[in-house]
Amino acid sequence: MTLAGTALGLRIAHPFIAGASPLGRDLDTIRRLEDGGAAAIVLPSLFEEQVTLAAEGRIRHMDPLDEQWSANLKHFPTLGDYAFSPDEYAEHIAKARGAVGVPVIGSLNGTTGESWVTFSRLIEQAGASALELNMYEVVADMRISGAAVERQLVQLVSELKRYIKIPIAVKLSPFFASLGNLARQLDQAGADGLVMFNRFYQPDIDITTMGPAPEARLSTSAELLLRLRWLAILYQRVRPSLIATGGVATAEDGVKAVLAGADAVQVVSATLRNGPQYFTALRTGLERWMEEHRIDDIADVRGRASLKDIADPGAFERAHYIKTLHSLKTAAHTG
Repeated sequence: MTLAGTALGLRIAHPFIAGASPLGRDLDTIRRLEDGGAAAIVLPSLFEEQVTLAAEGRIRHMDPLDEQWSANLKHFPTLGDYAFSPDEYAEHIAKARGAVGVPVIGSLNGTTGESWVTFSRLIEQAGASALELNMYEVVADMRISGAAVERQLVQLVSELKRYIKIPIAVKLSPFFASLGNLARQLDQAGADGLVMFNRFYQPDIDITTMGPAPEARLSTSAELLLRLRWLAILYQRVRPSLIATGGVATAEDGVKAVLAGADAVQVVSATLRNGPQYFTALRTGLERWMEEHRIDDIADVRGRASLKDIADPGAFERAHYIKTLHSLKTAAHTG
């Protein structure tokens, strides 16, 4: 039975890889992820804000010690709150690469890409197998157009591809008006992978303090459906590897992602719930499913549930949207 494949041009033993999480901060837990069966490991992110704060003493071009900006920046972490300084991050990558035999992927998280050329090179020189670029931002400035946001992301990928040789994966938000078009632009810019999707972390409101209450809630299988739809739409329509992230809680979820077209599946929440050894359970579940369906090579079923042979994917999605609404009506009548 063959579970092995490639993602970002990297050979992986099976589709399940460890996404960026606190488990990647410590060499001991990184080793445990490999021992637990992770086929690759994405390290936690280096944040643009900590880079500019360390280098210039500024966040988003503002000095947090200046009274006129302090109110705007008071919610940002201080340098001491981050797990690594920028220089320590590169050292951590080098140590992680020496500690495990699976691919180790660095991660940059920002909104503008400032200093990314310099730090992407440091990450490459430290021995990272690939780089995950996470441009996470809630664009609240009403003067910025969607086209401008897309253009900035595409230009950054194009620029980084000129400066580093390791593969680049782009972690995307699902909230672009025309995600397929953006995927095509990133393909043309040279992206080696598309990671779908970034989870939209939203602070709750504390009704006692009447202020924001940040809380990182772990994902469940309920979040997977959005990922499946876009994996299925993009499969074999773009060149970059397709990587699912968010909502993979069970081996069955991973099977669905592969059927939709995923080359790899990042797992975070399920690992935090069940421990690094959960990767072995995920792999075993995949093997059991393949045995039940008499499948010898995972490549034979990748994308089987995709829309690659559908002439009009938009019409297909519209039809199933209407069917879903009708199923609600039927359930109401029969309940």
